[in-house]
Amino acid sequence: MEKNELIVKINETLAEEFEIEVTDITPDANIKETLQLDSLSLVDMVALIESEFGVKIKGAEMVQVQTFQALYDFVAERTNA
Repeated sequence: MEKNELIVKINETLAEEFEIEVTDITPDANIKETLQLDSLSLVDMVALIESEFGVKIKGAEMVQVQTFQALYDFVAERTNA
């Protein structure tokens, strides 16, 4: 999967799951703020990303992923996109 395709799929998946508009998701936006995540819904998001993209995310790694761009890069690295 190309990185642009990966970004579109991540955005669509998260927008659908967390009931926001895809246009609300921008590369520099803070994930927690944009998706209005509390600690429980953050775990849900991690599980969703893991199952959709076949990657494993450790808690310590997720702390480093604050923006959507960081999430795209993280998933792309793990999937070799």
